[in-house]
Amino acid sequence: MGKTYERIDGRLRTFIEAQPMFFTATAPLAGDGTINLSPKGLRGSFAVLDELTVAYLDFAGSNAETVAHLRENGRITLMWCAFDGPPNIVRVHGRGEPVFRDDPRWPELLGHFPEIDPDPHGLRAIVVVRAELIRDTCGYAVPLMTYGADRDLHGRRFAREDDASLSVYFAGKEHVATSIDGLPGLPLPLPPTPAR
Repeated sequence: MGKTYERIDGRLRTFIEAQPMFFTATAPLAGDGTINLSPKGLRGSFAVLDELTVAYLDFAGSNAETVAHLRENGRITLMWCAFDGPPNIVRVHGRGEPVFRDDPRWPELLGHFPEIDPDPHGLRAIVVVRAELIRDTCGYAVPLMTYGADRDLHGRRFAREDDASLSVYFAGKEHVATSIDGLPGLPLPLPPTPAR
């Protein structure tokens, strides 16, 4: 049924890269803190960097729980489900960090996402995850569903923002600069988008 993998390669990598969406789960250290679970989509916004490292683009949104939890403790689980084809669930448990626009690694990391234009989406961070445990399970109870297309709403909404207006937007949201539990979230104002 379930299997543990030493690395993300071969059939496992092919499966992960083919999925149109995945989920992230994080939590603060406090026992009574708020656990966060988020869906992630937009084809081209996820990349396998090497056999133990993955990354995804963190776009504009109304909160920054994942960023806040990663800044506090780094713990994260990523999960992919097969909604078509043979049943499968893959989880990568690891340590992650949000890399912000003013980090010297930003240009190199952004180069791993050639299929997506991040500008219309208000890219605010690149989340890099180093795998510590890689497992799959059967997925027999995951329903069969058909992928139609990515929604264009996110790009249409945030394409009209520049760095200054995006910082104002984030400052007006209750849980972007700090998490639900009061942890530091996204650094504001945003550093300017580096020239490409």
